[in-house]
Amino acid sequence: MKEKTRVWLQEQSRTLRIVLNTPLGIIGAAIIILVLVNLVVAPWIAPYNPLQVDIEARLQAPSRAHWFGTDTLGRDILSRVLNGSWYSLAAASGVVAVSVLVGLLVGLVAGYPGKKSGEYLMRVTDIFLAFPTLVLAIALASTLGPSFLNAIISISVIYWPKYARLVHSQALSLKEQDFVKNAEVLRESPGRIRLRHILPNCASVILVQATFDFGDTILYCAALSFLGLGAQPPAPDWGAMIAFAQDSMLIAWWMAVFPGLAIFVTVMGFNLIGDSLRDALDPRLRHALGLRRLGLGRLFGVRS
Repeated sequence: MKEKTRVWLQEQSRTLRIVLNTPLGIIGAAIIILVLVNLVVAPWIAPYNPLQVDIEARLQAPSRAHWFGTDTLGRDILSRVLNGSWYSLAAASGVVAVSVLVGLLVGLVAGYPGKKSGEYLMRVTDIFLAFPTLVLAIALASTLGPSFLNAIISISVIYWPKYARLVHSQALSLKEQDFVKNAEVLRESPGRIRLRHILPNCASVILVQATFDFGDTILYCAALSFLGLGAQPPAPDWGAMIAFAQDSMLIAWWMAVFPGLAIFVTVMGFNLIGDSLRDALDPRLRHALGLRRLGLGRLFGVRS
């Protein structure tokens, strides 16, 4: 057990070095760490209550008293932006977790051993993939009703087919590999082969895709909130804040600019991390960098 732990730590150290080997990787990691720290400490570092209405302080430009200014109800924009990170990260975590779990289940069952039932599952997946993503999310959120939870459910419905298709394609390729054939000769059950041999070899691809989808999910949640289908006022959701600022854009630009910048920076951080992880887990790039096979390969038991 100690030896396995030591190997695991070595592989994680090597993966981390690759991720932080470029300036973009460092920037992405710094952004994500900053967002996560803010998620924990926002209630204590926010200078004002994000829901506090102060009509006398309405529409104040950025100043020493209110660094990001105030909105039409006198609420402090900085405090609302800091506390709004909870909604974005909670939505992204929920959507990615549900989508990965459902997509894994469907993709593994459909991809191995690849019977006719698997074809039926993939045809259902294709139906979901045929719809424009945002249009389907808006339709589902409108049907379920405007709320933060319903927005998460709606986006999860449009995301799981992506993972199902990804895992299915990996499973079709892996089931022809020698280590899977050997497991079949040893009469291992299909469920055991899926979990022990196929799933670990899909892990790195899923991780990279999930990292990118964190950023995409934040954008989709902000879009639904902007349309009034996500988090409802007075919640300090970034998308809802931009929607609330529509009528005041010409006289109070800061009401929309700062929540928009928060969305931009957070999404960019996840995309930069996703790029770095993809590079770290790409065998060709690792070879070009003169490094050994590293990261999730040995951690998840991936076969060479």
